[in-house]
Amino acid sequence: MTQTTVPVIFDLDGTLVDPAGGIADGIAAALTELGLGIPGKARMDAMIGPKLSHSLTDIAGVPAEQLGAAIRIYRAHYLATGIAQSRLYPGIRALLESFVAAGRPIAVATQKPEGIARTVLEHHGIAALFHTIRGSAADEAAAAGAPSGKAEIVAAALADLATRHGLDTQHAVMVGDRAQDVAGAAANGLDCIGVGWGFAPHGELDAAGSVEIVHSSTALHEAVARRDTLRAAAVATTVNPDFKTDAQDEVHTDGNV
Repeated sequence: MTQTTVPVIFDLDGTLVDPAGGIADGIAAALTELGLGIPGKARMDAMIGPKLSHSLTDIAGVPAEQLGAAIRIYRAHYLATGIAQSRLYPGIRALLESFVAAGRPIAVATQKPEGIARTVLEHHGIAALFHTIRGSAADEAAAAGAPSGKAEIVAAALADLATRHGLDTQHAVMVGDRAQDVAGAAANGLDCIGVGWGFAPHGELDAAGSVEIVHSSTALHEAVARRDTLRAAAVATTVNPDFKTDAQDEVHTDGNV
């Protein structure tokens, strides 16, 4: 059967799942146990999305010699109580189910360790909807050839879609809530649709180069549908170079719907 819909690769925290304090509480527990100061809310929110080891060192100021302990304490707390605190953002379950029903390939690319990401998605009953779930190594380092950053994780998800599932990923799109999602997409030649319900400070997604920013699952559904129009136009143009469409102009409007 001919693939008529573009694949969508989703970020996890801040895009599909609201950690609802689970991540912040785990970080606070680790910092407290190690006798370190706890950042204020704005800085704590900024830690959600980037690689945990980078957030702990760059934002929370965890010394290198305590980083391993901080990650272990955080992870134990998160697995024990944090996952249960999380919740899907409004409309996300219905959106994903509608994509699957329409035959749209979907995937997850997150800097959360891959095994934990799968556990989170299984907790919410949506893991089976995705063609592939890719994340970082268990120790959040580039071990045994595992992806080390967002660009590599997105690349791994694309490779799975193309090689394991035989899908056309040329017009795939990323959906995320932080600048690193946009950068990871761009590094793989993809556009990124930003979601306004995540953890990016005001202006971050615009500055990073999101193709558009949406503020509801309905608006996200419409934005992805416009990518189908662009794909159809691109395919038609390869067949007939004189084919013209206004779809590109529609996608590069303000997008704040």
